Amino acid sequence: MTNKTIAHKLSRLIATNIVPIIFIFISAVGIPLSGFSTTFLVQELLIRIGRNCFLILSLLIPIMAGMGLNFGMVLGAMAGQIGLILITDWAIVGIPGIILAMIIGTPIAVALGVLCGRVLNRAKGQEMVTSYILGFFINGIYQLIVLYFMGSLIPMTNPALALSRGYGVRNSISLSGIASTLDRLIPARIDSFTVGAFHLQNINVPVVTYLVIIAFCFFIVWFRRSKLGQDMRAMGQDIAVADSAGIPVNRTRIIAIVISTVLACYGQIIYLQNIGTLNTYNSHDQAGMFSIAALLIGGASVSRAGIGNVFLGVILFHLMFIVAPNAGRNLIGDAMIGEYFRVFVSYGIIAIALVLHAWKRHKERLEARRGLRGITTGTVVKAKEGA
Repeated sequence: MTNKTIAHKLSRLIATNIVPIIFIFISAVGIPLSGFSTTFLVQELLIRIGRNCFLILSLLIPIMAGMGLNFGMVLGAMAGQIGLILITDWAIVGIPGIILAMIIGTPIAVALGVLCGRVLNRAKGQEMVTSYILGFFINGIYQLIVLYFMGSLIPMTNPALALSRGYGVRNSISLSGIASTLDRLIPARIDSFTVGAFHLQNINVPVVTYLVIIAFCFFIVWFRRSKLGQDMRAMGQDIAVADSAGIPVNRTRIIAIVISTVLACYGQIIYLQNIGTLNTYNSHDQAGMFSIAALLIGGASVSRAGIGNVFLGVILFHLMFIVAPNAGRNLIGDAMIGEYFRVFVSYGIIAIALVLHAWKRHKERLEARRGLRGITTGTVVKAKEGA
């Protein structure tokens, strides 16, 4: 292997993984500046991985189906929040409360997923921006329901949840009845653990949450090998060829969005039971943005993503979230610098990913045209030689 070949492969590797490399560098600089102990960072990462992974994993199936990043996952998040509001009003606590919230949220998420899928079928090639705008539209309906219908058309038995006027849900709801229920179902604690130069102690591990995430990962692996999963992968490679092969493209695309929306509903419930508080009107707003940003930071793209990208993205993205404020305060004297930086990164990384995707598609089109010109030129030359 020549030095030129090695340099070419190395440059391609760096170009493909430029975003994770940048964030590894940022983390390497930020961790010492933050002054946090290894035990604190590991504990925070364990909590955030369990809190966020399910939501991010719900993005993989639409990407596999060639529909890009599903900004419409906020529809599922809203469905999950409606389930949480109702079980809090009915005072159903613990695991039964979480299960009932999922049962309530499921048909809502299915209906919203079908709606989203039908809309996206009419906007092929523009799925991401369409799902993003659709999220705003459904958010308006969600706000109407929780602000006016709940307590008036939809009965509420708990006056503590209602606004002072007697209807509408308060801005913030305590989920104390189900707070960390899943995380603490099987308690596990590491009293002392040493890895090389790092010594960890008093680490709490949310065992059941991780078991649920692992089960979800196995489901994705199985789903990819199923007939439906193979159809989605064929669509992701070339939708026209998949249609010619007899795959019901529109129906399969709707199924992909429905599955993603339902899983996002469950993911939001898992996320909020860990937080312990529901911000009625804003909790779902950043679910899609932060999940997509974390996935992209893990090295995924608009057209390619895997389970490994999810876990790497969560670690790098939330490591930055943990260390940025303290690093900013210690470096510049203002913790808000870190806050601004991580919000800037969340939106900026999505913009970079979309630009890279557009550039890659443009490059592929140019190469395809050059290939066609080469074939045409070769055919003309052969024809002349034959003459």
